Parts: sequence; C-alpha cells; structure tokens
Amino acid sequence: MTDQNPPARIGLVAATAAGRRHADTLTAAWPHARLVEGDTVADALRTAWARYDAVVAFLATGAVVRIVAPLLGDKHTDPAVVVVDEAARHAVALLGGHAGGGNDLAEAVGALLDARPVITTATDAVDLPGLDTLGWPVQGAVAAVSRAILDGEPVELIADAAWPLPALPPNVRAAADNAAADNAAADGGAAGYRLLVTDRVVPLDERTAVLRPPSLVAGVGASRGVPAAEVTELLHRVLAEAGLDPASLRCLASADVKADEVGILSTADALGVPLVTWPATRLAAVDVPHPSEVVRAAVGTPSVAEAAALLGPDGRPDDATLLVGKTATAMATVAVARHAPRGRLAVVGLGPGATDLRTPRAVAELRRAAVVVGLDQYLDQVRDVLRPGTRVLSSGLGAEEARARAAVAEAAAGRAVALVGSGDAGVYAMASPALEYADERIDVVGVPGVTAALAAGALLGAPLGHDHAYVSLSDLHTPWEVIERRVTAAAEGDFVALFYNPRSRARDWQLGKALGILAAHRPPDTPVGVVRNASRPGERVHLATLATLDPAVVDMYSVVVVGSSDTRLVAGRMVTPRGYRWRS
Repeated sequence: MTDQNPPARIGLVAATAAGRRHADTLTAAWPHARLVEGDTVADALRTAWARYDAVVAFLATGAVVRIVAPLLGDKHTDPAVVVVDEAARHAVALLGGHAGGGNDLAEAVGALLDARPVITTATDAVDLPGLDTLGWPVQGAVAAVSRAILDGEPVELIADAAWPLPALPPNVRAAADNAAADNAAADGGAAGYRLLVTDRVVPLDERTAVLRPPSLVAGVGASRGVPAAEVTELLHRVLAEAGLDPASLRCLASADVKADEVGILSTADALGVPLVTWPATRLAAVDVPHPSEVVRAAVGTPSVAEAAALLGPDGRPDDATLLVGKTATAMATVAVARHAPRGRLAVVGLGPGATDLRTPRAVAELRRAAVVVGLDQYLDQVRDVLRPGTRVLSSGLGAEEARARAAVAEAAAGRAVALVGSGDAGVYAMASPALEYADERIDVVGVPGVTAALAAGALLGAPLGHDHAYVSLSDLHTPWEVIERRVTAAAEGDFVALFYNPRSRARDWQLGKALGILAAHRPPDTPVGVVRNASRPGERVHLATLATLDPAVVDMYSVVVVGSSDTRLVAGRMVTPRGYRWRS
C-alpha cells in the first residue's frame, strides 16, 4: 500500500456484536469513519452507499452483493466497498479497487484489524499497474487493452513524447518510430492492441486505449465580470478546432489581477484543473507572437493569454510551444501551449536494511519507477518490490558518481527513475552527487529514510537526546586536515559525535586519532557505543568508554557514537539529557 490515509468519509455497517467491535476499532483510528444505523442492515448499507466515499461492511460477501447490485452506477462515482468477515480474518476489496481506492482501503483495514487484505482487481493481483491508476485520464478500450497486457499479448505503445511512465511488462513495446498517435489509431481494422499517449483527439476502436498526459496549458485573459459560459465555450471551441483533448489540460493560467475572476475560476473548477496566475512583470518578459499595446496599457503586460500559456504552472516558457495563438470573444481571450514532459528522478533512502524500517513512500517510488539505479547490494534488498518490466542498473562499490550520472541521464531522457541509497539518500549517500548533475529538465523527488545513525541510536538508548554532529572519517573525498578540524570543533563544542565510515583495512588510524581529539575535551569514562550492521543480519552492539574502546572492533559496517560530557550509562543504555545537566 502506498498511502495509509483512508478516504475522507467512510461508512461502517455491522450486523453482529463482533462486527461492531471491529467497527469501533476503525472509528477509534479514523475520525471520519462512522457506524451507519438503519432499521435493517440492508437499509444501513444503502444509506452508507449514498452518503459516504467508501463503505466497510462487516457482513457476508453474498449479502453485500445482493444489496448493492441494484445501486451500481459507474466505477468513477460509486463508493469503494470493502467486506470484512465475522472473525476479521480477511478484508476483501469488493468494489472500486482502483477508481474508488478500495484496494488501499482493504490494506488499511487489514493493518488495523490484523486481517489479510484480499485484492481482486486483475492488474494488482499480478503486480501490474492498471491503466486507470497512473494518475492520468484514460479513454477508449481500457478493459480490452488491460486484458491484452495481462494475457501477454503484444501491445504497441505509441507516445507523442517521452513521458515518465512506470514500468510496463515486456509485451508492451514502444513503436519503432513513435509514429503520430492519430495516424496509428486511424487504422481501426488493425489486429494489434495499442496504447497511445497523446493530447490530441484521435479515432478510437475496440483495441485502442489512450492515456491523456498533462501537457496542455490554456492561457486565459478576460474583461472584469466575464461570464463563465463565455470562457468555457471559447476554450472548448479553441481546443476542438486544434484537435486537442481537454482531458490533457494541466491548468488554466492568467494574470495575478484575474486570480479572483469568477468566470475563469468557475471554468477551471468545471474542468477539474487549477488556475495559476503570474504577475504582469513575469508575463511581460515572455516573447509572444501577438503582443498588444492596448493590453499593456490595461494590465501592465502586452500579453496575458499567450504569455500565461507559455509560462504554464512552472514558469518555464522555453519548455513550451504555442499551439493556438490568442483567440478572442467579446470578453474573453484564450491561447493554448503544449509543455514538454519532464523526466522524474526519485532519490530514495532505503533505510538501514531491515524491511520494516523501509518507508511506504520509498516502496511507492520504487514501484512507480521504470528504471532503478543503485549499488548492487542495495538493489538486492528491493528486487521483490519492483514491478515486472523494471529496468535495473546496478554497479559495485566506489561508482557513486557513475551511478548518479546514469540516473540523471535516464531521467533527462524522460523516464521515471529511482536512485536508491541506504539510510537516508541525502546523508553521505546518492542525493548530493545526483543533484549536482540534475538540471531543470528533471523533476526531483526526495524520499527520506531512516539513517544508520538513527537505527544505531535506537539500539544504544538515547544518545542523541541533545545536540550532535555527524562526521565521516573517510578521507577519500575530504582531506584529513578538514576532517580533523571538524572533529576538533565537535569536541570543543561538547557535541555527541557520530562517526560514519569509521575504519577500514586501508584506513585503520583515523578513528584512533579522532577518539584522541575527543578524549582531550571530555572525561575518560565518556560512554562510546559501536553498532555494527544496525537492523541487518549480524547486528551487534558494543558499549565502551573513551578510555577503553578498542578500535579493532570497528569496521566500515559500523557507526560509532561518542557521548558528550553529559552522556551517561543508565541500565546499560546511553542517555544524553535534553537541555539540562545530570544532578547527583
């Protein structure tokens, strides 16, 4: 499950005392979950169906099917339904698995009730991404193409541009020349299945599905008090004449002075997209084909519609192409620009090693990626999480820069990439080298992870209860003179010191030197903790003092934690007090 947050409003229906007890567990955890009452259980279920975003029914599956069958309408509007048995052994996603969030709800219910979630949608059952779960509108023969993907039949992927799609199975293959999507779909009698990724209106047949990427921005200018109907009619007419589908609209854009224009806001709301506005100075700096001095005199920029369409949501006109110049009615003006796709780079921290210390967000990003890059031993930890068709680029120790460059190059080519590292990817790991190369062509997502220091601190007790300093003792990238100054500063400041990369066969003297610097500034009985393989097989915790620690027990799989002058051992645990000194 990628998100443990349940739907906003959940109706609970129970027929027995056991069911009510299970319902009480959910209401205690979820403020917006309510037990729904009725003259009969069927009445309660029908009320929950009508009033709530999702329903959890503690009833027999057959009874739920018979009651809700006459209520079924459309999967995009019907509530999700999860059925839980009397003993709470299973939580079955009965309806709305994808569109309604039923699959996620079943997993959330299972986590709270210690029940096994049962996912019934075919794509989830075989670990493939459903076409209706990618976050974009999908049209056409969705069921037929999804079935072909599941059955391993050849499916041709034809995209107008390289969008960062998740991993797709090997039977979904990109067209050799990425031919125009409308030309590919025009041959309705062709035998093969097709998945098109385009913002253009294309003919559809029973073997073609279309994903609508968020590529279009409509710039809108208007007189004060413009009717919403006028803006809406103009926008739809402009899109239709240009052969563009409204489902690919990412946002409407305008000038700041139009941020409260009801006619524009109502149009955006009806389309389900945001309104983005820009100050006149930003709009005036955009080169447009049809500037107007009349408009400049009125709002301080020679263009609103065209300039706003090109700026889009991110203020990057260089990534945009104006498809439709400004087109006006009496009170409204519209222009449309296409914005190039941007690759996606998720820098993912995997945690210290244990599966249960890996965050759900990290798992979600790994499953969203089409390409995963990382150190071979870290990739071995997560291969079971990756979707079929994921391309894995692994390398050995010491190739950090090469891995960073490879991940950035893949993302710059428009792909969805995950670059993995242990602990938190931003702490002595892959985020820093990668972001040195990542430019504005790439959307970057950082996924925090549990660091080795945090895992070690939890095993040692509470050594990080007050100010602490992280120092890497590796002089492969930092001169020893710099490291020595930093250790000295930590010693003089009485920080708890955490040493990463403390000792290896080739670097066996640096730890002793660092401990000597600390020993000159704090008592010899200062606690020192060494944690090796925190949360991994072979985990070991060793407690000593500054005077007694033998550096030979430390290696590159260890984190060394040296207490401050206030740190003490309490019942065999390191404790650093919060903001006050120990008292006798």
